[in-house]
Amino acid sequence: MTLEAQKETRGFQTEAKQLLHLMIHSLYSNREIFLRELVSNASDAADKLRFAAVKDDALYEGDSELQVRVSVDKDAKTITISDNGIGMNRDEVIENLGTIAKSGTAAFMEQLTGDDKKDAQLIGQFGVGFYSSFIVADKVVVTTRKAGSAADQGVRWECDGDAEFEIENIEKAGRGTSIELHVKADAEEFLDDWRLRTIIKKYSDHIAIPVVMQKQQPVGEDEETPAEPEDEVINTATAMWTRSRSEVSDEEYKEFYKHVSHDYADPLTWSHNRVEGKLDYTSLLFIPAKAPYDLYNRDGARGLKLYVQRTFIMDDAEQFLPLYLRFVKGVVDSNDLSLNVSREILQKDPNIDSMRTALTKRVLDMLTKLAKNDPEQYQTFWNEFGEVIKEGPAEDFANREKIAKLLRFASTHTETDAQDQSLDDYIARMKEGQDKIYYIAADNHNTAKNSPHLEVFRKKSIEVLLLSDRVDEWLMSHLMEFDGKSLADVGKGELDLGGMDSEEEKKTQEEVAENMKPLIERVQKALGEKVAEVRITHRLTDSPACVVVPEDEMGAQMRRLLEQAGQKVPDSKPIFELNPEHPLVKKLDQEQDEDRFADLSDVLFDQSSLAEGAHLADPAAYVKKLNKLLLELSH
Repeated sequence: MTLEAQKETRGFQTEAKQLLHLMIHSLYSNREIFLRELVSNASDAADKLRFAAVKDDALYEGDSELQVRVSVDKDAKTITISDNGIGMNRDEVIENLGTIAKSGTAAFMEQLTGDDKKDAQLIGQFGVGFYSSFIVADKVVVTTRKAGSAADQGVRWECDGDAEFEIENIEKAGRGTSIELHVKADAEEFLDDWRLRTIIKKYSDHIAIPVVMQKQQPVGEDEETPAEPEDEVINTATAMWTRSRSEVSDEEYKEFYKHVSHDYADPLTWSHNRVEGKLDYTSLLFIPAKAPYDLYNRDGARGLKLYVQRTFIMDDAEQFLPLYLRFVKGVVDSNDLSLNVSREILQKDPNIDSMRTALTKRVLDMLTKLAKNDPEQYQTFWNEFGEVIKEGPAEDFANREKIAKLLRFASTHTETDAQDQSLDDYIARMKEGQDKIYYIAADNHNTAKNSPHLEVFRKKSIEVLLLSDRVDEWLMSHLMEFDGKSLADVGKGELDLGGMDSEEEKKTQEEVAENMKPLIERVQKALGEKVAEVRITHRLTDSPACVVVPEDEMGAQMRRLLEQAGQKVPDSKPIFELNPEHPLVKKLDQEQDEDRFADLSDVLFDQSSLAEGAHLADPAAYVKKLNKLLLELSH
């Protein structure tokens, strides 16, 4: 088969057309970002070749001096970014350039708003930096050859920003990738050599591979022939994490974060640290300001960039941080790991466990410092990543207390849905005699805030944490205590306010319970198998009744989550509690007609279930009984 015979024209996938149109017409407010993205991709290609060449030195093809070259042709109106990195074969070109954001295009399209800034941030999160070429170019030509393949296995890819691209096999002597941008009429400012140098210094100075351009030498009036063109390295070209902290500016840190994370926004904070002694490694860790689209996909790509003695090993080394810190970006460079590691060997290396422990502590210390020194910034972090941090106590027992100090909750102290109260704040406000941290978990904030279980707590001005995130009940089942105080679910078991109930109150409660025994027995008989127990309660002030989960059973919120996920959950019957002071309960006690008594008991039980956010097993029967009672009352 000839090379020409292999030429074909292909269409992008349908939703990619919309994304490409967006990219070309409305995406970045800052157009110069295209050069950062393309130089970053070229740097990644060089890193990947270095790693592959550890096992197969022949991939260098006699040329181990890796670099990125940027050149301009003002007459042809083109900018070319080329590298001698790993390169691509035909299948990889189709896979990587023919499918935009292949892992999440649909989700990406759903989130687009037409707001330039927000959409630009999304682009950074979806890893589609190559397509930023179309911000300044109306045609892009990519020529590439994979390292180690024959010269006739080169590939040429061409697209003019429409719904189709052309691809063909070509002869290419050198390995690597060259991207030729045919610059639009309104982007000719980027054909200026000095403008490109400025952009490279601004965004790519930290990259550990040289970015080369031809030296600009003004021709003297007396010179008849121009000097031979010389190359010069534009960036510092040293791995930034190897430099001293005092030598690196905040701007350099921010640009390096954007390089490793492909994020558009600046990071919230970072930590640059060198460890020497038993272990020898450098870490540079960043906390993002915005959550990525796949944060809650626990199987998604995550982890730090791993280098061993400045040689790139892998992009997503997930062994260095626990899963609940999967949002952390950065680099770890160690001298203590064997260079030809495979993923399996890396997981068994004893040094990994030591580094993981130290890096986890460093991230938690970074967050603790942020919470203490800049509560407003920490609140920004919490709003983005709070639910993920809540996975921590279950996954990282050793750091449970440290993680607990970072948690934030909504509370009856503020009565808003903002999660901005810490457990330390709660303990500082505890009432005299209070020995527990009280909380309630529900499907949403309003259900939690309006729960009948809170009535006695409001009456006695006792603060209760209002939990409504899906992960909350699971979190509390693993947290259990904080600073010596146990955590108590106000919707579970018998209410025990400890020293906050006077002896006189306790004695009165016992007398009332004894007097109401006949009513309790009647209600128990009427409800039968629906309930585990009926009893008198003193947790209610305004509501006639409530349902309570038995002390040793799974909470209602957790049950509903597992059922929605298709999990089989053990059968559970609630405890039904009656408020002896409520007029409806007094009326129930006086009811002589046993049928009406049964209907009223059923209605009170169903109403109590609804107040907790539960779904009724037979809503039609509830409506029928309620209507019947309303009609009888109206006569």
